[in-house]
Amino acid sequence: MRKLPEVEEAKTLMTEAMDWSVFTWLFNKGRVREAADRANAALDKLNRAVKARWSSEAKAAYRELTARPGRWPGEPSPGTVTPEIRLFIKRVNEADDAARRARRAAEDTFDDAESQLNTDLAREGCRKAIRQWELDEKAIRQAEAVSGSTKSAS
Repeated sequence: MRKLPEVEEAKTLMTEAMDWSVFTWLFNKGRVREAADRANAALDKLNRAVKARWSSEAKAAYRELTARPGRWPGEPSPGTVTPEIRLFIKRVNEADDAARRARRAAEDTFDDAESQLNTDLAREGCRKAIRQWELDEKAIRQAEAVSGSTKSAS
């Protein structure tokens, strides 16, 4: 997986922000939120692009696992998905779920920090955001490894 500039910029900003005073946080919280939103959007876009390149078998397994009704045209029936693909998809889904939980935890921590004007919570939010992006990147790498997808996403 290639490095996304939006994510790298956000990680750098979050690392820098861990040393900010409460006043610096007050003046820069919008910048932090925007950087985090750009990083999340870039990761979400890449995740969708990787999964769009999956084979129809992998897409069917993902749809089955995530309980999304309906089938895509040309998609194999659930019974024709190999156990190997099912296992890969299960791992990707677990990684996606971990990243989603981490994103929610980071956002909640930032919200608490803002409402309490608490720089310790803001620092913890930064650590959680960086960890979330690492989990997103891990999930995308796993999605890229699914048979039937291309090796690298653009």
